[in-house]
Amino acid sequence: MAAESSTLLGFMQEQSGKILEQCLTHTGLTFLSLLLAVSIGLPLGILISEKKKLAGTILGVAGILQTIPSIALLGFLIPILGIGAKPAIAALFLYALLPIIRNTFTGITSVDVVVKDAAKGMGMTKSQILRQVELPLALPVILAGIRTATVINVGVATLAAYIAAGGLGEFIFGGIALNNSNMILAGAIPAACLALLFDFILSRLQKLNLRTMKRAVWLLPLALLVLATFYLVPPAFGTKLLAGFTPEFMGRQDGFLGLQNIYQLNIRNVVISDAVMYQAAYEKELDVISGYSTDGRLKAFDLVILEDDKHIFPPYYAAPIVRNEALQQFPELAKILNLLVGQINDSIMTELNYQVDYLKQSPETVARNFLQQKKLWRPARRGTGSTIRIGSKIFGEQYILTSMYSQLLQGYSDYRVETKTGLGGTKICFDALTNNQIDLYPEYTGTGLLVILQPTPTQINQLGTSKEKVYQFVKDEFQKQYKLTWLLPIGFNNAYALMMRRKQAATLGIKSISDLKKSLAKKVKND
Repeated sequence: MAAESSTLLGFMQEQSGKILEQCLTHTGLTFLSLLLAVSIGLPLGILISEKKKLAGTILGVAGILQTIPSIALLGFLIPILGIGAKPAIAALFLYALLPIIRNTFTGITSVDVVVKDAAKGMGMTKSQILRQVELPLALPVILAGIRTATVINVGVATLAAYIAAGGLGEFIFGGIALNNSNMILAGAIPAACLALLFDFILSRLQKLNLRTMKRAVWLLPLALLVLATFYLVPPAFGTKLLAGFTPEFMGRQDGFLGLQNIYQLNIRNVVISDAVMYQAAYEKELDVISGYSTDGRLKAFDLVILEDDKHIFPPYYAAPIVRNEALQQFPELAKILNLLVGQINDSIMTELNYQVDYLKQSPETVARNFLQQKKLWRPARRGTGSTIRIGSKIFGEQYILTSMYSQLLQGYSDYRVETKTGLGGTKICFDALTNNQIDLYPEYTGTGLLVILQPTPTQINQLGTSKEKVYQFVKDEFQKQYKLTWLLPIGFNNAYALMMRRKQAATLGIKSISDLKKSLAKKVKND
């Protein structure tokens, strides 16, 4: 993906190849799950039309499944089916069942009793009545159910991008993470168009006269099967290795854009949530992932960082950024926050992250144990003063740092503390800070430089990879442009990184990103 273009049309033209690929994947996901839903939902609808005692139970179960929030349903399915297409298709299948079962049941039971009695009087068997009378007369209602299920699936399929199943949700989630409206619309508009297109086609089929419909409807399973195979088209033309990148990484110059521009790295990729990305690499669903150099899951899943030999990832030293008004309102604030300065290096932060991300300890417990070990922890005071609001992004390290700051403020002052964790991507946190919704949050110098300030290429080259230069530039520009203060860096550098399974990287002889580029080029040549 690219940074935000001046117009939506320009962005969509620039990303036309990616949009087409995602449309194919999205269509495949929708109709593969729909094919399964029709294969199972139609017989179930027929069954309960004959055995009405089962109708309440089966329709009730299908109804309950549809009330489960889609994100939660995917979360339930990931431990069973892993990430990628399997849980996405399973979730879409479950959502499509209710309208197909219900409409099949309603359509068959609504056939006039007189018509069925006439068929019996002609000597037709039960199965003949079903095939030649009930199903044909119920077809418009059944097609209405399939039509509803199709529209539902097109919408829900956008969430598949969070678990590396691809689809138009990749642009949507990337745009949300980067506050890029063009990117959001580049995913939302094609998804809406697909829903309208499929709804229109099925509505035309639904309006055919009965004789024509009976001839045309038997083409529906074949059409579903053909459309389902669209999911296989993008992988067939990609590289053999598959990368998984977070939505924010996809749209950043110090992310996928830098890999394309500086390394000319062309690797088949999917957007995936940070929550399941490392697990996906460990389970060999992904070969390369974007990550953070101090992430505890590096240790947990035996991943190795590829050397950034062309230096596209700037220093990412963590430090709190605070509103100037908050520093004036809370005179002790800076002194208390600076108690962490020099206390956490890269290896310590990796270990703390490991305890939260892999050992599943709570960020509050990990933060308290660390502060106690460093003899910085104090029991919380009564908190009778004004309230300080601390925000964080939506990953473990930010939760840990937020907990540390919260416990330090409560132990060393009478301020009240309110935490607003899980605010999403960088732009959401930053906007909350500038709009006086929070007073401070932990940020990284590289993110402040490239995502928020967006300096010119000349300025970036002048700063290079110098920790001190980047920090000073960010500090000065934030003060000048936004009236925000960067306090002293904590001490660890949590830079972006590309990672692979250690064993796989060793087997392929990949130690750096350039090695990865050469390996991909060699595979393409051999293929």
